[in-house]
This record gives sequence, C-alpha cells and structure tokens, in this order.
Amino acid sequence: MNESSPIEPGTDLGLQSADLNPQAAAREGLPKLLPNADQAARIVGKLGLFTVSLALFILAIALMKEGAYSLGPLVRDRFTVTNPANSLGFGWLFAYLIMSGSPVAAAALTFLETGVIDPLSTYTMITGSRLGANLIVLFIGFLYVLRGRSRITSLDMGFLSLAVTGSTYLVGMVIGLGLLNSGMLAGFHPPMGTTLNSAVNQFIQPVVNALLAILPRWSLFLVGLGSIMVSFHLFDKCLPQATLKESQLGHMARLVYRPWVMFLLGAGITLISMSVSVSLALLVPLSHRGFVRRENVIPYIMGANITTFIDTLFASLLLKEPMAFTVILSSMISITIVSMLILMIIYRRYERAMLSFVAWIMQDNRTLAFFMGVILLIPVILMLV
Repeated sequence: MNESSPIEPGTDLGLQSADLNPQAAAREGLPKLLPNADQAARIVGKLGLFTVSLALFILAIALMKEGAYSLGPLVRDRFTVTNPANSLGFGWLFAYLIMSGSPVAAAALTFLETGVIDPLSTYTMITGSRLGANLIVLFIGFLYVLRGRSRITSLDMGFLSLAVTGSTYLVGMVIGLGLLNSGMLAGFHPPMGTTLNSAVNQFIQPVVNALLAILPRWSLFLVGLGSIMVSFHLFDKCLPQATLKESQLGHMARLVYRPWVMFLLGAGITLISMSVSVSLALLVPLSHRGFVRRENVIPYIMGANITTFIDTLFASLLLKEPMAFTVILSSMISITIVSMLILMIIYRRYERAMLSFVAWIMQDNRTLAFFMGVILLIPVILMLV
C-alpha cells in the first residue's frame, strides 16, 4: 500500500501471516521482519566463530611472547637484528615469507616485550612488515596472468600498492621515529590494557603453561605465529559474504572518482577485515572486471594502510610493555599525517607520479625483472647494514 493511499474502512492493521512467516513474505513480495531458522543459525555460527578467532588471537600473542624469550639470541646474533635498519629488512623479509604483515607486526611487539629489540627497531620492523605485505597483491596478479589474463590489468594494482605504500610509509617512518624520540606519546596508554592483561593471566596463561610443559620454549613462538594466522583466517569467515551486482556498482561508479570517498572506503574495509592483504587483494579482480581504475584506488590504498594497524593496536594492549602501544600509535599518526597532506595539498601531482612510476615498471620485461630484483634485494641489504 502506498503511503499516499487512504486507509480503507475495516482494514486490518495487525500482523498478517506473512509477517510471521518469512517464506510467505517472500512469496507475497513483502519484506522479512523475522529471520528464518537457517539465517539465525548462520548468525549464531558467525558469532561463535568470531569468539573462537578472538580467543585464538589472544592465545597466539601470549604464545609468541613466551617463545620470544628463547628466540632473542637467534634474532640478534644469527639474523643480526641489532639496529633499526636491520629490523626494517627483517620485518620486510619475514612478511615476504608468510605473505602477511599483521603476524610479523605482532611478532615485533613480542620481541619488544621480551627486550630482544628496542622501540625504534620495533617501529621499523613493523614498517617493514607493511612493505612486505603488499607482495600478496602481486602474487594474486601473477595468478591472473598465468590464467591467461592481461598482464597490465593483473599486475598494475600490485605495483601501485607497492608504490603508494612505499612512498607513504618511508616518509611516515621519519615522522614516526621523531615522535618516538621526542617522547610526546609516551604517557598515553589506555587503562583497558591492564584489564586485558589480567584476563590473559587468568584464562590464557594456564594454557601457555600446559604447552610449555610439553614443548620447547622456542617452539611456542612458531605455534603462536601459526595460531595468529589461523585466527585471521577464521575472522575472515565471520565477515558477511556480500555480493556486488552490476546495477549496484553502476551507482557506485560516480563515487570512485572522489578521492576522499575512496580513502574512507579503503579505511573502512580494512577496519572490518583487519587485514590490508584482504582489502588490497580485492583490487585485482575488481580492476580486471573494469569496476575500478588504477587512478581511483590510490586514496583507497592510503586509507587501508592506516586502519591496518587496528589488529596490532589491540595486540599491544595484551602486553605489559607500555611502549608497545606507543609504537603503534606513532605509526598510525605518522601515516595519517602523510596521507592527509597528500590528499589536501599535492594529490593530483602525487597521482601522476605514482601512475608514471608504475607505467615505467610495466614498460617491458627487462624493467619488470629489474624492479622485482630490487624489491627482493633491498631488505637483504638492510639486514647486512
């Protein structure tokens, strides 16, 4: 019934059978007011999966912290992680190896907690983890090339992610290290960290002690690293499986030309998924299908690179070392400052520079191979400094 239509005398304003029966509502074209049993079961299942993923995440941090005590000599002596340059390369290579940045960032915090590295080296190791995490976007692009898709369409998003992340994070690193050295943020630490630590000691520590009784201490770090990757995988399954129809994307097409909209979209998707690898990997299939163009996704990547710290920020609250939170806060503030300045002052020039750089990489196979060799060699050189 239209809102402008008068109500006929004798009309029953009570709930009809379709209001209580979702199947009847679907047949009559009416909206469902109550979820059916299958929908309710899915919701309960996702909530249960979220609870499991959160508990596993907390357990993983505790295990990594315990194992990090034994790995200290290995990291300092064998991998020669003794200064911020070494830790930058170490985090970079570590993220390459597991094709994810968040577990490496969490590892950096546990190394800080156990005194393996100092706050400055922790900061640069986390920066390296974010630089290495973009390899997943290139990897997905190569898979598209192997399937016979266009090389340019499949790979340019990966290289654009590398270019934007590298340019913003390396500049932001200077600001962030300055914030840490100044001590401006040292006194800021949310009180909820104490509560979380108490909960960990009460519920998680007995599990850690039980594993410590049957496993070598150093192996707990590897168990924790695997557990945190599983927790991220489980969390991804908790997210609603949204479908994007052509008509819906048609309405969104007008928005992708607005840098601030794409910036907020990238920040929002990464905030929900808690993984920059997931949010940036979405760009490859969307670009290939023509839904987004590379010049539109630069602000998206910048937004994603800010909120990707949310999971690591939560991890810092599980540790007793207050500098862990300060390091992550410095990272978020520095990247936000750089991104805002670019968007407000030099965005169009920055956009042209990034697109020209990617075009140079993609111009021929020789240049492409040269660039790939460089980004693989740089972290190795940093570890030798």
